[in-house]
Amino acid sequence: MTLAISEFLARAELDEATLEVWVAEGWLIPDQGSGAFGEGDLARARLINDLMKDLGVNAEGVDIILHLVDQIHSLRGALHAASRAHEGE
Repeated sequence: MTLAISEFLARAELDEATLEVWVAEGWLIPDQGSGAFGEGDLARARLINDLMKDLGVNAEGVDIILHLVDQIHSLRGALHAASRAHEGE
């Protein structure tokens, strides 16, 4: 599901300037066609907010954490694919 920018900002509790910074950092990547964000982006924005506001993690720390989260997500996908391939044998 794609969210309009105004809805995304409201649900993520962000202002436009912060969103622009996070996009520039590569933490959030809008859809190439529409420039909109999805539910996954909303979850990621909430994670970034939690890290920075609630836990006091700085930008460098957020960058590292997001990189690790992305690696875990990729590994889980590869594990699922390998498991399905194994089941099909």
